[in-house]
Amino acid sequence: MDIRTTGGPPTAAEIAAVDAVLGPPESLWEGGTRVAADDHLARGGRAVRSKRDLLLPVLHGLQDEVGWISRGGLEYACRRLNVPPAEAYGVASFYDRFALDEQPGLSVAVCDDVACKCAGADDLCRELEARFGPAGSAREGAVWHRSPCLGLCDRAPAARVERTGPSGHHAEGRLAPASTDGVIALLGGGVWPVEGEAYSPPALRATSPRGGEEIKLLRRVGHVDPQSIDAYRAAGGFAALRRALELGPEAVIRELTDAKLLGRGGAAFLTGRKWDAVARAPVRPHHLVCNADESEPGTFKDRVLMEGDPFAIIEAMTIAAVATGCERGYLYVRTEYPLARHRIENAVRLAREHGYLGDDVAGSGLRFDIEVRRGAGAYICGEETALFNSIEGKRGEPRNKPPFPVQAGLFGKPTLVNNVETLVNVLDIVSEGGAAFAATGTPDSTGTRLFCLSGHVQRAGVYEVLMGTTLRALIDMAGGLREGRSLRAVLLGGAAGSFVTEAQLDVPLSFEGTRAIGATLGSGAVMVLDDSADLEGILLRIARFFRHESCGQCVPCRVGTKRQEEILNRLLVDRQTSNRDGDVALLADIAQAMRDASICGLGQTAASAIQSAVIQLKVLNV
Repeated sequence: MDIRTTGGPPTAAEIAAVDAVLGPPESLWEGGTRVAADDHLARGGRAVRSKRDLLLPVLHGLQDEVGWISRGGLEYACRRLNVPPAEAYGVASFYDRFALDEQPGLSVAVCDDVACKCAGADDLCRELEARFGPAGSAREGAVWHRSPCLGLCDRAPAARVERTGPSGHHAEGRLAPASTDGVIALLGGGVWPVEGEAYSPPALRATSPRGGEEIKLLRRVGHVDPQSIDAYRAAGGFAALRRALELGPEAVIRELTDAKLLGRGGAAFLTGRKWDAVARAPVRPHHLVCNADESEPGTFKDRVLMEGDPFAIIEAMTIAAVATGCERGYLYVRTEYPLARHRIENAVRLAREHGYLGDDVAGSGLRFDIEVRRGAGAYICGEETALFNSIEGKRGEPRNKPPFPVQAGLFGKPTLVNNVETLVNVLDIVSEGGAAFAATGTPDSTGTRLFCLSGHVQRAGVYEVLMGTTLRALIDMAGGLREGRSLRAVLLGGAAGSFVTEAQLDVPLSFEGTRAIGATLGSGAVMVLDDSADLEGILLRIARFFRHESCGQCVPCRVGTKRQEEILNRLLVDRQTSNRDGDVALLADIAQAMRDASICGLGQTAASAIQSAVIQLKVLNV
């Protein structure tokens, strides 16, 4: 027995939004009109239940075209997908992007995370409150609210704008850098922001120990039209795919193993070993997932690659599929990256039209295709198993390991999952050989690495440097600090990373180098804070971020992130604790419990930056 909601019938707009994703219903059993066969034949069962993974695309369709997800619209979607309404409600209520109450047609999300905070986001929000109204309060069909990191840290402070519902055609855009006048104008129905050209990184190169310049991953960004497959091919595109087809799967994996490429998503697992495990898995089919849900505060390198070099990602995914025996791939991109998503969708379409995807990849007889999936505003979906659940149409909650994804991942089948930067490295490894790649960087951290510099530097942006380059040299490339300022700290690895001090600026940016000082490269975020930074406010923002983003599945993380925020508020805001030493000790105990007992990396690292601030920066003065 299933509990039914009482929201009334779906509107014509809601039916059209669902049918636009699923196609028109074929029978009464799917919510259509009665036909003669319906009196004698029951439709549904496994064939309908197998569409469960389309739940998120359907919810996006409702949110885009109607502006919110009503009970009637949700029930119609459930009938079409044969999903119990209680389960669908649990999914819709999990993701920040979906609204379950009627909303204004125009919304502006103003980022107040660490990088934007350093660029004056708090002042911007205070001015908006004074001139428009409190965050979340609607006026004249528009609303603004505060948001976690939007991945626009190089253009801080940033805002994302979205128009949904019957007030007009669905549209998304960004205002970066944002100003009070600019946001107020948009809320009042002003000129819609037009997406500019693909991001062009600073004209810098990473100098190799042998002299000369080394730039690999960014060489096409800003120089090759990201919307033209002909321009990509003229710049050497798809040569690596042809080489991979010549080499064959085993040789490709051997080159990747020789390259000693470590994953660039934060876990730093050997990529060749992962590919080999999937290729050898006897269970079929195999699945491929590109994790482009780049939600770590301070990280925006994957956005730059998707906006500026989307065909490279498609080519790299195809090589990965050829090597590991995958016939279907999913690229999961966060909803806050509309331009990146549109560029990737265009690249997939053109690659399919030109024979690089489909039933006969580049004339090889191999089958592989890619489906672009849109995230829905959940940081936890950057964790690979939570991402699998999201693609499958479920709440983005991590799974226990083992089994590991190479054994049982997406839809319970062997799955290869890599992030964008990791995959793009594959092109040069296949073209130039694994030994050549391993000869760059350091012996244990090979190749180049993309770092996202933001905060109090002269030139924020994405920088590609050889592994082993020092943190000091990287900051110097970005122009150093603003004139007259001194360094307070560097947040390395984003909100899940740790603070380092000026005494540690000569640390080599390699996996082994940062490990030696108790830090981590993480996702490549480097947020520089000078002596004007509100460090206490930043710690409170990090604590609020993890409390909000915890999926709540496991007690250590669900309760620990909440208690961590409460203690910091007592220490830094109320300043009324009667046992300051005890609260600081309790903060450390909670951090240890989350590290030891949380299911996934969110809980395990939720206290890392805060504890490093307590130890390295003496921020609590205990």
